[in-house]
Amino acid sequence: MKRSSTILTIVLILGLLLAGCGGNPPTEKPPEPAAPTQVESSVPAQEQPTTPPQPKEVTVVIGFTSSLTGAQEVSSKRQVNGLNLWMQQVNDAGGIKLSDGTVVKFKAVTYDDESNKERVQELYTRLITEDKADFLISPYSSGLTAAASIIAEQNGKIMITAGAAEDDAYKTGNTSLFQLYTPGSQYLLSTVDMLKTLDPSAKIAIVHENDKFSTAVVEGLKPYLAEQGFEVVLEEGYASDTTDFGPIINKIVDSGATVLLGGGHYPDGSTFARQLYERKAGLKFISLLVAPADSKFPELGEAALGIATSSQWELSATHTPEEAAALGKEFYGPTGQEFAVAYETMTGDKPTYHVAGGYTAGLILQKAIEEADSVDPEEVRTALEAMDIFTFWGGVKFDISTEAHGLQVGHDMVVAQWQKNEVGELKRLVIWPADVATIQPLYPIPSP
Repeated sequence: MKRSSTILTIVLILGLLLAGCGGNPPTEKPPEPAAPTQVESSVPAQEQPTTPPQPKEVTVVIGFTSSLTGAQEVSSKRQVNGLNLWMQQVNDAGGIKLSDGTVVKFKAVTYDDESNKERVQELYTRLITEDKADFLISPYSSGLTAAASIIAEQNGKIMITAGAAEDDAYKTGNTSLFQLYTPGSQYLLSTVDMLKTLDPSAKIAIVHENDKFSTAVVEGLKPYLAEQGFEVVLEEGYASDTTDFGPIINKIVDSGATVLLGGGHYPDGSTFARQLYERKAGLKFISLLVAPADSKFPELGEAALGIATSSQWELSATHTPEEAAALGKEFYGPTGQEFAVAYETMTGDKPTYHVAGGYTAGLILQKAIEEADSVDPEEVRTALEAMDIFTFWGGVKFDISTEAHGLQVGHDMVVAQWQKNEVGELKRLVIWPADVATIQPLYPIPSP
């Protein structure tokens, strides 16, 4: 009995041991997978592309009048053509770019002044007060420019005066005018210098249009003739609308004059030249203002032969970068040839000095804006006052004294004359100064 109990006890113990060490273990829920560890990349994240800021564009308004009708029509239209060519080139090239990213472009606001001074003043007032012109270009001719300059000065608006050579407007305390042309008082001085070498005993008749520009030229001419020892045998003025020069030509012939200096503008000058030829006045040399500088002048035929003019610019003697370098000046803008090709492409015509003057008026405004790095009028004014450059037009520098502020002091005249080339075509050729002349003067001019 005792042995059986012992065996039973052993069996129970073994059963408990087996239960703890064997058999199917209790079912457990498997652990959740660990979340992936976030690792910072050492490569910087790529930024999203941004749109670059667009440059600010400003439009500068240039105001001016032109003579679509009236006495100044021919020359005025040519001046405006030159200005328009400059403006088109600047705008087509993307404008003037300032250092702050601003892009400056231009637009013109213009009206027909009908060659009328009263209308000029009315229209320049409108350009300033209603059209909000930022800068002004003058009309063509000294008389119209003098009228416009009063309005510009009263309103403190910078006006670049192209096509206006009269001196007086710069001697009244004005500070807003900047003259492109050689002043009228010096217009014929180079012609006198040439005559001194050709015929120092010449007898001079002075016959001129009674307008502001022509009168200013004569007032500068007379003392210089006296200084150079020339005798003036006749001085005569005529109205701008004169069409019959017969009585004046009779006076020229009766005076014994051998040289005629004078003229005025295209309508009167071309008529005067034709009637001198028809009358067979017998003069050895004739120099007229303005008209012979126009490309239409050879339409007079033989009456144009030998007629000379003082010229602000001639393509055949255009100024060059080499000339500027020799003078130690900066050359700015296109060459004369580049300008002429562009103009002929645009219009089909060859440029006269009126065209070149209109173009250069825009060019020096462009240069002043670039130097100022601004379109602020006062900063542009300061840049104009400091300007001393060379262009295809020649020198550009302004008097900044209180006595003659804005008067042009950097530009010199040339003398050109209509002569025939080897195939008999009339061409306007430079005859003085000698260092830029392309041909000898025709002196005396052939008799009809």
